[in-house]
Amino acid sequence: MIQYQISPLNPNSHLFEVILSFSSVAGENYTLSLPAWLPGSYMIRDFAKNITEINALDGNKQSIELEKVDKQTWSLQATDAQVEVRYQIFAFDLSVRTAYLDSQRGFFNGSSTFLQVQELNDLPCQLTIQPSTLAAHSKWRVATGLTRAKTTEKYQFGQYIADNYQHLIDCPVAIGEFDSTEFTVEGVVHHLVFTSKHYGDTQRLAADVSALCQHHINLFGEAPFKEYWFITHLLANGFGGLEHKNSTILQASRFDLPNPHQPTAERHENYKTFLSLCSHEYFHAWNVCRIKPKEFVPYNLKQESYTKQLWAFEGITSYYDDFSLYRTGLINFEEYLAILAKTATRVYRGKGELKQSITASSFDAWTKFYQQGPDAINNIVSYYAKGALIALWLDLTIRSKSNNQYSLDTLMRELWIHFGRTSVGTSEDDFINIANILCAEDISSSFKHHLYSNERIDLTAELASYGVELNKQKFKKLNSLETTSATHYHGYLGAQYKAQALGLNITQVLEGSPAAKAGLAVNDTLIAVDKMKVTEPSIQALFDHLTVGSSITCDFFRDDQLLTTTLDIIDSPLTGVAFTVVDNNLVKNWQAIIQ
Repeated sequence: MIQYQISPLNPNSHLFEVILSFSSVAGENYTLSLPAWLPGSYMIRDFAKNITEINALDGNKQSIELEKVDKQTWSLQATDAQVEVRYQIFAFDLSVRTAYLDSQRGFFNGSSTFLQVQELNDLPCQLTIQPSTLAAHSKWRVATGLTRAKTTEKYQFGQYIADNYQHLIDCPVAIGEFDSTEFTVEGVVHHLVFTSKHYGDTQRLAADVSALCQHHINLFGEAPFKEYWFITHLLANGFGGLEHKNSTILQASRFDLPNPHQPTAERHENYKTFLSLCSHEYFHAWNVCRIKPKEFVPYNLKQESYTKQLWAFEGITSYYDDFSLYRTGLINFEEYLAILAKTATRVYRGKGELKQSITASSFDAWTKFYQQGPDAINNIVSYYAKGALIALWLDLTIRSKSNNQYSLDTLMRELWIHFGRTSVGTSEDDFINIANILCAEDISSSFKHHLYSNERIDLTAELASYGVELNKQKFKKLNSLETTSATHYHGYLGAQYKAQALGLNITQVLEGSPAAKAGLAVNDTLIAVDKMKVTEPSIQALFDHLTVGSSITCDFFRDDQLLTTTLDIIDSPLTGVAFTVVDNNLVKNWQAIIQ
């Protein structure tokens, strides 16, 4: 067994100390390394850059020479039967990916913290989590999905066990004086942990999240874990999540949670978004943590692992994250269609779908998606958003061709049985072959067209057969995805922006839009339009009063240079999407849970 020990060495300097110990054979060489990336986040992170000090000792506490081989790898030659490696980790990244430590709390992902002994990769690991020695931290506790040793109680510091290195780094750890709530679904205890101060109604949250958990377990037929942890970092502003086999790390804004003084109030938009995030990451416990592309079996964390299948693992998950809110009664169907319409609008409003296929988007995730440039909205398509639309197409197609005997639920259950349980990686053909069987006909041509073409995905016919009308609409406001069925003039800029102390910072510019034709670019600061100072409310009011065909001057800063351009006023194009139920009987066949 490989032994790890981690201690909060100096919270104010954001330093963890890690001690790695393992039995060795004198004269043998051992290779130590940290991953370059972690599963679920497809970008090279170079975690080893946060190691600040490192040295190795033998069983007699004599120094062993450590040779650095590359940016994330060290080599040593054992001199006796024991090796001890001590190092410090700088931890000041409060994201879902890395590690963080201050006087208020600590957190770490094993992938950014624990060196792997490559020659002993499959040995079981024991992690000892040491408490802080500071009196102010006497109430700190531990939250993690790692298996507790017999001598360690839940939430307590002490010893934790992992089957191997991959298991060790798949279980993130939070330490601090946190709030926790538990609920049980199908005999599995689930934990809601909030690592910082909040004002939310955790009982209502537990009830809502438990409904989502029950839905997902029902869909796949079983829970593949003995317990599950939702660990959430609450910030002034934040959003994100990262999946693990029996836990997830979430990031949200402090007031996204429900208000305890309004226990029966309608769920506000930010809370529904947080529930969708919980749903998304929990669904991943099956879809990508266990059902995964063949390129990820096993993971190669030293370098990029390319796959064309992320549309399935993120797109199908994105389809279900909101759809399950409807299925569990947390939102009504009209609310669900409004959320789905925003997803479709994100795809249709730009030209990225016409330049990049969904499989290419998956393959290029490492660069084009995770390292998006200012041209992203015009030149790439999201495998999350368009992947969700392909999942919708697949769901409706299977339902239709099977006379509503099967659905995408059935396909996911089959994937679980044949690939998730067996730990066999999927290929693209596996999705197609199962779909063909469920449809009782060959839909390969249409399926592959959606995956490999650079064309718009048109769901008008599929939705119509299930009583839903797809309408193209104008944008109601300049800086929003909200659409309107009104036919009268709605001003259009073709740019997204954020308000700041001086003017508006441009964050996106759509190709061919008035903003693009006027030469406005991402990171420009728009300060005046038509010689009027601009704020977010004032530019909207101004465009509401302008006339199609007129031109106005725009003053803006690019870096520190003041520039002026002319912008032509046009009516909003019909690139927004809205869905409307037109047949209440037909739509029931889409709403029905068919597994």
